[in-house]
Amino acid sequence: MSTTPVHTPTVVLVGHGMVGQRFLEALADRGITERARIVVLCEEPRPAYDRVQLTSYFSGRTPDELSMVEDGFMEKHGIELYVGDPAESIDRAARTVTARSGQVIPYDTLVLATGSYPFVPPVPGKDARGCFVYRTIEDLLAIEEYAKTATTGAVVGGGLLGLEAAGALKGLGLDTHIVEFAPRLMPVQVDEGGGAALLRTIEQMGLSVHTGTGTQEVVTEDGVVTAMRLSDGSELATDMVVFSAGVRPRDQLARDCGLAVGERGGIAVDEQCRTSDPAVFAIGECALASDGRVYGLVAPGYEMALTAAATIASAEEHPAAAAADVTFTGADMSTKLKLLGVDVASFGDAHGTAEGCLDVVYSDSRSGVYKKLVVDGEGVLLGGVLVGDADSYGMLRPLTGSVPPVSPEQLVLPAGAGAPVALGPSALPDDAVICSCHNVTKHAITQCSTLPEVKKCTKAGTGCGSCVKLIGRLLPAATDKGLCACFSYTRSELYEITRTLRLTSFAELLDSHGRPEARGGEGCEICKPTVASILSSLAPTLELGGYILDGEQAALQDTNDHFLANMQRNGSYSVVPRIPGGEITPDKLIVIGEVARDFGLYTKITGGQRIDMFGARVEQLPAIWTRLVDAGFESGHAYGKSLRTVKSCVGQTWCRYGVQDSVKMAIQLELRYRGLRSPHKLKSAVSGCARECAEAQSKDFGVIATASGWNLYVGGNGGATPRHADLLAQDLSDAELVRLIDRFLMFYIRTADRLERTSVWLERLEGGLEHLKDVVVRDSLGLCDELEALMAAHVADYQDEWAQTLDDPDRLRRFVSFVNAPDAPDPSVKFVPERDQIKPDLTVLTIGNRLEGASAR
Repeated sequence: MSTTPVHTPTVVLVGHGMVGQRFLEALADRGITERARIVVLCEEPRPAYDRVQLTSYFSGRTPDELSMVEDGFMEKHGIELYVGDPAESIDRAARTVTARSGQVIPYDTLVLATGSYPFVPPVPGKDARGCFVYRTIEDLLAIEEYAKTATTGAVVGGGLLGLEAAGALKGLGLDTHIVEFAPRLMPVQVDEGGGAALLRTIEQMGLSVHTGTGTQEVVTEDGVVTAMRLSDGSELATDMVVFSAGVRPRDQLARDCGLAVGERGGIAVDEQCRTSDPAVFAIGECALASDGRVYGLVAPGYEMALTAAATIASAEEHPAAAAADVTFTGADMSTKLKLLGVDVASFGDAHGTAEGCLDVVYSDSRSGVYKKLVVDGEGVLLGGVLVGDADSYGMLRPLTGSVPPVSPEQLVLPAGAGAPVALGPSALPDDAVICSCHNVTKHAITQCSTLPEVKKCTKAGTGCGSCVKLIGRLLPAATDKGLCACFSYTRSELYEITRTLRLTSFAELLDSHGRPEARGGEGCEICKPTVASILSSLAPTLELGGYILDGEQAALQDTNDHFLANMQRNGSYSVVPRIPGGEITPDKLIVIGEVARDFGLYTKITGGQRIDMFGARVEQLPAIWTRLVDAGFESGHAYGKSLRTVKSCVGQTWCRYGVQDSVKMAIQLELRYRGLRSPHKLKSAVSGCARECAEAQSKDFGVIATASGWNLYVGGNGGATPRHADLLAQDLSDAELVRLIDRFLMFYIRTADRLERTSVWLERLEGGLEHLKDVVVRDSLGLCDELEALMAAHVADYQDEWAQTLDDPDRLRRFVSFVNAPDAPDPSVKFVPERDQIKPDLTVLTIGNRLEGASAR
């Protein structure tokens, strides 16, 4: 008796990008791969990779590291993957797909995940040599190669990919221009205020932005790009052009085989992602959803992939039933990205299109921070825009559609300006969606105990990564001693890794020793300045050069280090020249007085025996420092985590009680350790006798003279939690004193945590003071020669940062309030008179920030 062979259904997937791979994973999760033949036709020469993180290729991430396909996935599930062999035609009547190679594949179910293609404006010269698009790894490889012989690049398009492309060209060493037809950057995601903040920050990075103008022609010579002619009549000299002016759905296959498409493109699908042919599905950027939109983000594409997989599984298990309970009717368009190092996020009704909605806006133009929340008349959060500081995105987006537990004004204000303690995860309901890429709720996440478990069980945190920080706050407290979400190592361990392996950049350290989910990323506000400090401390031995703002270092610094000055509460800056030991000549006093007078600065003699000048605008700093450097002054490093001052009494030279020359020793120590980057600021003092007028025992390292030499005290500090310093050694000669301080400081820099003062470090140090004595006095670990060599390298390598800055026109370009008007003062930096000097106008919101209304527009 013969038996009829069992038919094995075939599912053909056309396209293997991020959405296509998610579809395959969903089929595997539902067991479809065990019951059906799965065939994948992939146009690119490699399997699916993370296109969201595409630009990380330029910071060292390899194509293999960008792959989204786990090793052995295809083999494990019996999936036939054909790379570099795209579908060329579909015969719906015969239910076959013909590939470029000529193979004809029959299907029972066909899924189109062909994605999108870059839109290139139809301008003359668009196909010239030197014109590129920014879409695939192959595009990036071509751009990288061509840039080796170019000096200037122009990007057409100021949206998400356009800014990423601009960042890539900048990173390749090209003078970079961005041309955007809309009146602002990222017009889809941010409003006018957010675009202005983004524009200011990007221009401060040295990129040129041209908004409100289009590309009229790519000018060529012998078929090679030489310039761009813009619609405003101007011409822009450039060696290469990168088109990143948006994308269009790839729907030609569907058109050719007669499937319904939208008037403006996109394969029309219903709520189950079926096309006009019930046997054909379309998902991702090629699909026109039932709500009439083509979604260009990965999260909606993932939802479509899950919907299609569920529908196919349901039809197989229950052929007569429709999977009406699994639908795609629209998606969250919220986004959070870091573009050119700038956090940008938008969520909900970001543009305030709802009738009767109100805006709450906070803007700080100096630091490039802009926050807007959109609420309705009842206080329900409808959406928002965040530029420059998007840390609150993870909490705000899940609150969309509800009334937040605090007022909207408090949600946008920074700490210290009326903001409450940051909202905790407890403020979120259990059904709040934490990971929008994979639609994972707070409840699902809290069923796990570790981040790897969350990623494995729910896939949350494996998409764009913007939810990882909030996920960490939702999980039980762990024993992870890592520096931050990017590194599982402590600061001291990162110091040793950097020193031993001679790593010379943050990107190199992150990609080789960061947590897997952080590699290829940008780092965070914790690790970037920490690693910047480590690299600065090790700069002489790593041969990095002594300038803190060279290359990648500039992007790692906070505002103070970035401008080599301390920002004050109204957005102005202080100028603090070094006055070693508090000793100063009359001529130098006169120069300080003249500078303060000519620039209208407030002057104050500080407790550290220096003269601080307050109220300088950022564009005035180079002019002020030019005069100070010419007079022999150098940076006092009041802005850095470094040595501030070495205070002293007048010592035996003048005082009848003095037993040693404390001024001479203080000057020697201050000049030796100036510019030394450390985990926290360092203060010191030298007293010429036991009367202790310089208050040496309240300093990180303090010196008190004795009849026989010097006593060295360490681990003291004043402040909110004062600590008396401990005696490390006594009756030291000058040479012995310097040698012990060298060892002490380098051991502290080597082993302390971030932002840990010597006092806290010493109390945390296992074995405390006795262990410290063993290491730096008795050399129990055999480290002393190395510690002394590290300090010797620092001393030999020291150069004044302000003198270096003034000698380099490129470095001076960052010191402007407005890039398009370099000499224009910031009108929001205001002062009022007091006691014949100036003080900040306190009627202006703290740090010069403006709360532009909890009121209707």
